[in-house]
Amino acid sequence: MKREQAAQSVNAYLKQCPPRVRRILTELRAAIRAAAPHASEKVSYGIPTFYQNGNLVHFAAHEKHIGFYPAPSAVKAFAKELRDYRTWKGTVQFPLDAPLPLKLIAKIVRFRVAENMARG
Repeated sequence: MKREQAAQSVNAYLKQCPPRVRRILTELRAAIRAAAPHASEKVSYGIPTFYQNGNLVHFAAHEKHIGFYPAPSAVKAFAKELRDYRTWKGTVQFPLDAPLPLKLIAKIVRFRVAENMARG
């Protein structure tokens, strides 16, 4: 998904997305926020990022999917539950034409919070 310029905030990033994609990203953002209520938001690597004792997760809009970036450890830990999605080392692709697996996303985010808190 092409954006006109690098966003300086998560809200600015979302405003650059088409309305349908913005709704999906807003739903994703709310699920992450609920699972990591003490995390802060920022734009890192040009995409929305939740941060708590280090980066927790990133997400981004693409032409045909939502990219969710929870780190390689989380993709590996949840490989079985993620088998219906395209994954790479630290990446999960959620298709735009299917509902987001919000409960799974929340589990992954809580896993990342615990992982980051354990390393202090």
